[in-house]
Amino acid sequence: MRYRLFGRTGLYVSELCFGAMTFGGRGFYEPIGKTAQAEADELVSISLESGINFFDTADVYSEGESEKILGKALGARRKDIVLATKVRGKVGTGPNQQGLSRAHIMSSIEGSLKRLGTDWVDLYQIHGFDPVTPFDETLRALDHVVRSGKVRYVGCSNLAAWQLAKANGIAARHGWARFESLQAHYTIATRDLERELVPLLNDAQMGLMVWSPLSGGLLSGKHGRDGKGPDGSRRASFDFPPVNKDRAFDCIDAMRKIGDAKGASVACVALAWLLAKPHVSAVIVGAKNEEQLRDNLKASDFVLDPAELAELDKVSELPAEYPGWMIEFLGNLGRAPKNAR
Repeated sequence: MRYRLFGRTGLYVSELCFGAMTFGGRGFYEPIGKTAQAEADELVSISLESGINFFDTADVYSEGESEKILGKALGARRKDIVLATKVRGKVGTGPNQQGLSRAHIMSSIEGSLKRLGTDWVDLYQIHGFDPVTPFDETLRALDHVVRSGKVRYVGCSNLAAWQLAKANGIAARHGWARFESLQAHYTIATRDLERELVPLLNDAQMGLMVWSPLSGGLLSGKHGRDGKGPDGSRRASFDFPPVNKDRAFDCIDAMRKIGDAKGASVACVALAWLLAKPHVSAVIVGAKNEEQLRDNLKASDFVLDPAELAELDKVSELPAEYPGWMIEFLGNLGRAPKNAR
């Protein structure tokens, strides 16, 4: 297992992060996974033995059951790992049991700590944008939980580039804890964040955590262009995240060719492509069983050579959009000819 610096924090995290969204199987998250405590204990132990030191969950996953199960599975080993959870979603029936208000954040961190069985969370992430709460209220509350020692670092998830830049600008102006990381959807078939978010993350020295790196199982290679997939697959009952299927299957065809030549699964190749990107800090892998987890773990040892990377980059290339093509055009105008001395 390789370890990478997490943005500018000085923390080293395993390049594969174990995601516990499949733990619990309650409510909205039931189609995603129903991993019970005994199975979770085994998956967490395998992850730790493989060198994973980074675990991610959220207060809304299975109505809090994911945090409870993960906390119990970690037990005394919690002190040896980097633990991340999230806040924003609806966790109760009351009108204020959701969002990013100071009131909800202050109550939610206490609930997460109790369920996880810990005194602190290493990374506390907002789960998305809250249109009714100003960033200054949210950021001041997050700074408070950092100063209290209940949270070490704060991060965000599913924000647009302008929202992230604005938030960190506000934090800098007040001397508050800023967002040190972004958790975002990113795959070989959905490279949208490369347009605005990746340049922002690089400029601000922020970490990038990738969620759903196989697009809800679509990039596992087990689904066909005809829409057929394995019985009980997540995509069959929960077709999310959205993806251009034609583009995805073109990528799958190219990855299958490489995988077959090297004795690796399509999923392994898809994860290895992400791990080859220097802007990626950690790829979150979630598994329903030991077989899936061990296959995902192979990605850390699987290396794509330059020609294979170039082939995959070409088949998954984003179409040019404005102002990107104009920025590139103007940049080329200022370059010296290739033969200039």
